Amino acid sequence: FQMDTTEESYLDLFPLDAIVYLTPDSENGKYYIDPNKVYVLGGLVDESIHKKLTLQRAREQSLQTARLPIREYMVKTVNTKNYHSETLAINQVFDVLSTYYETRSWPAALKAGVSSGKGYALPDAVK
Repeated sequence: FQMDTTEESYLDLFPLDAIVYLTPDSENGKYYIDPNKVYVLGGLVDESIHKKLTLQRAREQSLQTARLPIREYMVKTVNTKNYHSETLAINQVFDVLSTYYETRSWPAALKAGVSSGKGYALPDAVK
């Protein structure tokens, strides 16, 4: 993967129609990675989770949105806190996307990046 660091905004670096803002609040469950798109991971990072804040930011910037297909490929697991979250850390999202890019398998990718503490598992892992 090629990476570069800059203080410039992604809005200034890429055409709007090439940017996909990844947010767990998107209704668009991503089933493929388009190599012609630029995916924004962690475009808004803070210590607490603010529901729909990233979705709102993407809409304000007229950007396409997508989310990882956790709901489509994983099931909620029973846990003592009844906790289920599709919000992942930047490194987890990167792990999912890089594994998907290598394997072209969402189950393999989600297994690599979604920890059991999120309250989700692949159906074949639930007993």
